[in-house]
Amino acid sequence: MGSSFIPQGYQPHLSLYQTQSAISLIKRVFQDSLARTLNLKRVSAPLFVEPTSGLNDDLNGVERPVRFDVPCAGADAEVVHSLAKWKRMALYRYDIHPGKGIYTDMNAIRRDESLDNLHSIYVDQWDWEKVITEEGRTIYTLHEAVRNIVNSICDTQLTVRGKYPQLCDTPLLNRNVTFVTAQELEYLYPDLTGKERENIIAKKHGTVFIQGIGGVMESGKRHDGRAPDYDDWEMNGDILFWHPVLECAMEISSMGIRVSPESLDRQLTIAGCNERRDLPFHKMLLAGELPLTMGGGIGQSRLCMLLLGKAHIGEVQSSIWDEETHRVFREAGITLL
Repeated sequence: MGSSFIPQGYQPHLSLYQTQSAISLIKRVFQDSLARTLNLKRVSAPLFVEPTSGLNDDLNGVERPVRFDVPCAGADAEVVHSLAKWKRMALYRYDIHPGKGIYTDMNAIRRDESLDNLHSIYVDQWDWEKVITEEGRTIYTLHEAVRNIVNSICDTQLTVRGKYPQLCDTPLLNRNVTFVTAQELEYLYPDLTGKERENIIAKKHGTVFIQGIGGVMESGKRHDGRAPDYDDWEMNGDILFWHPVLECAMEISSMGIRVSPESLDRQLTIAGCNERRDLPFHKMLLAGELPLTMGGGIGQSRLCMLLLGKAHIGEVQSSIWDEETHRVFREAGITLL
């Protein structure tokens, strides 16, 4: 059955149709709050890009993008893994000024993703990006954005609980974010894996931002992988919430201050990805032609899972699962969409 499981004693709080209505409510309320808090405007975004543009996200460098040919255009295309680089180019093209930004619905296919309670080959998230100044390219700016996003999530939870009082049995999320670096976590729990450290710190504090992901720590290991050409590895991180139904940390958002020409140059060398310097996006960035930005992605299905107390991401999104997973959840009376 892959890695999916049903927690002992689990029963959904909402019926199938209540769940669909609640998903709609969460998405409306949260994206309006996010746009208002971070001063963002909604834009349309691509489902696919040309491979030669350098705009796709290479994730950990081993995931295969879904590719296809476009005969009428005489070109190839690949489905996006994320929009991290596309958004920065869009801010340049749209001439967005510091303090303002954009957000969009991002839909992707990650064909090599594992299938379990939290992971699917279908990815849906709010992707956002904002122009910042050189003076604003600081950890303080990053932490302020983290707090604003967490407050929007907590406000959305209150709205949803008001509409569906049966959700009041689920714990309130903690608005007070605990900030910790990946290196500090390694000092605290040197014998554990990165995921094990995340579970311990999230269970202890409820809401956590783990900062500094992608670079090598003192042990010679990385907390987790990050592509070298969008986040600055020293000024990025993940927002995690403790998910009591699954009793694990749930990553809701990966975000950060984006690379400057200097940090891109350094990280491409460290990652052994110097061939990317000749791609259009990377050329412009290294030449200082693109604006300084910060941004990230916020998982839509995961946020719905968290706020609705769901045990499986298939309860809030339609995707493909192995037959054994379908059978076990069906026999338990739990509908996977």
